Amino acid sequence: MGGESAAAFGRRVRSAVIWRSGSQILAQIITWGSTLMVIRLLDPSDYGLFAMTQVVLAFLAFLNGWGFASALVQSDSVDPFRIRQAFGLLLLLNGLLAAIQFFGAPVAAAYYGQPMVAELLRVQALMFLATPFIALPEVMMSRALDFRRQAFVNLLAALVGASTALGCALAGFGVWTLVYAPIAMFWTRAIGLTIVARLLVWPSFDFRGCGQIVGFGSAVLFAQLFWLIQSQSDIFIAGARFEPHALGLYAEALFLAQIFMAKFVPPLNEVAFPAYARIKHDPAAIRWSFLKTIRLLMLVAAPFYCGLAVTAAPMVETVFGTKWLGMTPYIQIIALALMLMTVQILFAPLTNALGKPSISMFTALGGAIIFPAAFLIGAEWGLVGMAWAWLVSAPLLLIVTARLSAPLIGVSLWDVGRAMLPGLAPALVMAVCVGLTAQAIAPLGLAAPLQLVMLVALGAALYVGLLWLLEREALGEVIRLVLRRQPPAVEVANQEAI
Repeated sequence: MGGESAAAFGRRVRSAVIWRSGSQILAQIITWGSTLMVIRLLDPSDYGLFAMTQVVLAFLAFLNGWGFASALVQSDSVDPFRIRQAFGLLLLLNGLLAAIQFFGAPVAAAYYGQPMVAELLRVQALMFLATPFIALPEVMMSRALDFRRQAFVNLLAALVGASTALGCALAGFGVWTLVYAPIAMFWTRAIGLTIVARLLVWPSFDFRGCGQIVGFGSAVLFAQLFWLIQSQSDIFIAGARFEPHALGLYAEALFLAQIFMAKFVPPLNEVAFPAYARIKHDPAAIRWSFLKTIRLLMLVAAPFYCGLAVTAAPMVETVFGTKWLGMTPYIQIIALALMLMTVQILFAPLTNALGKPSISMFTALGGAIIFPAAFLIGAEWGLVGMAWAWLVSAPLLLIVTARLSAPLIGVSLWDVGRAMLPGLAPALVMAVCVGLTAQAIAPLGLAAPLQLVMLVALGAALYVGLLWLLEREALGEVIRLVLRRQPPAVEVANQEAI
């Protein structure tokens, strides 16, 4: 932290979290408002075709060089020449990826047996060309914990993407709606971030002396590759076995269940990575901060996932319409698995910040073995079997991750479990009560929106009441965090019982 006091650093981190998470929440409200209207206009088969393209896009995107740019955050110092080197690497890699996707699109279309996939992939290649102009300014502002200017650009991009999606859907563009909206959002971010960061530099293709960038980035790159194998293998396997309509139901159920993990946790990790890097020489502060992050996050994540599982049916009918009711059983199963995955993905920013990206690489390798094997087995029982594969694989990967990371962080699996308990235990009790209530009122034939309101209100009241009775200290901790966060050095002595 240099000459910066712990209190000042704590305020900077809290400000960064507020700006990054706050802007993410606003951006998601904008995006969801558009998405809900678009879903009602499009068909499940459109989302099935789009999901097929996303597997290809994701597998190529891991090579986009973001890990090389992230090395600039972890480094103690950065000079202008290294920034130009990173920009040069980003331009070369993403130009190559765009060409590979454009000319290789027919291969993917042949695998899925869907010619339209090739046309979609060729247009989506435009997103790779925007990536260098997003990654470099984003990581440099993140290094300085400057998330305020990023927030305004991200909100503008969300507005542009949402407007594009709604306009295309109303104009009858069908599946192309799902292609044009992300492209519009990507290029808005690329232009906006480059302007606000004032970082339009001349790239350098002289890569001598960039060993640290390549070494750190390569480990991150392989971790991303293994993560993509883990996260995309279900669609890859299902895409060749099931028709687009059924796959669309599964894919959208997965998207909905992943909202919290995919939309709200990554912004926290973006702040956590540079913050951990600043305190990497203080093991006590690292351990305290990590366990506190788990504890506070689970106070929100656990009731969200448990509540989603027991209110899935009325929620889907209310929000998406009756044609999407087939996604309900997938949501109910996957939501419980993602509650554990939310904790698992908190490890990587910390081990990366401590200069050990190899740990996250090996944990990702574990996921790349566990999940595809489970999906292959689960596919024999249809898409429901693949949903159950999530619930079997998630706890196994969390155990592997905690065991591999424990020596570096100084925490055990037992410590992680105790940090999760204040949010998890009341959420599970709440879910059982709400689930029984849902079964009891089902014969009454109430409208889905009314059922949803009743169950959500009951769940919220039960959860807050249980926290007040059983975990009053956890509630107090949240209040202290919002009103006045003490420096880790002050509280660490009180955290030995975690």
